[in-house]
Amino acid sequence: MSKDMIYHKPTFDNIPAEKREKILSVALTEFATKGFENANINTIAKKAGISIGSLYKYFDSKADLFSTTVYNGISALEIILNEISASEADVTEKLERLIRTAVDFSKKQTELIKLYNEITTESNAEIVRAISGKAEAIAAKVYIEAIRQGQEKGEIRKDISPEMAAFLLDNIVMAIQFSYSCDYYSERFKVFAGEDIFEKDELAIEGFLNFVKSALKA
Repeated sequence: MSKDMIYHKPTFDNIPAEKREKILSVALTEFATKGFENANINTIAKKAGISIGSLYKYFDSKADLFSTTVYNGISALEIILNEISASEADVTEKLERLIRTAVDFSKKQTELIKLYNEITTESNAEIVRAISGKAEAIAAKVYIEAIRQGQEKGEIRKDISPEMAAFLLDNIVMAIQFSYSCDYYSERFKVFAGEDIFEKDELAIEGFLNFVKSALKA
């Protein structure tokens, strides 16, 4: 994670990894279920087994704890996206890995995706700008680079803008993630794809993949 995405104090890095993971895990659950405004930092400290004073030794504010929690989860996804982008696979395989990752990650990291959904409706504009400006840049860079590489190899049509294609692809991936983790989007997904769609992962993945391939492939 780049230095401009670090919001905790150096003291947080000095405590045992297990303790750091506990604090961020508790914070993730609190923020994901209650949102930023309603999340209680005293509750986070208590459930993490530390005093509120200790928590403020690691973070200057609730906003910094929130940002650190979000970026901690995003960094794991960033590693996966970079691995997909850097591989020598053709565009079809990369797209399939991307969509499978979106489904799998959302099912395993439900609270993180719910938290990200909270960000999209969050009233705290300053936090939203900071997160969207940096976190979204991660996906944008990976997608744009992959699409340009595909165009150079003749795998992706050249009459589309890599930037616009990346934006639309990211929106599809975001919709997939929300559909597998957030109640409202899950219900929408069932309306369109059937009540049993969550029992048919392969069918859903094939549907997503075929749609994206038809839009991008040369």
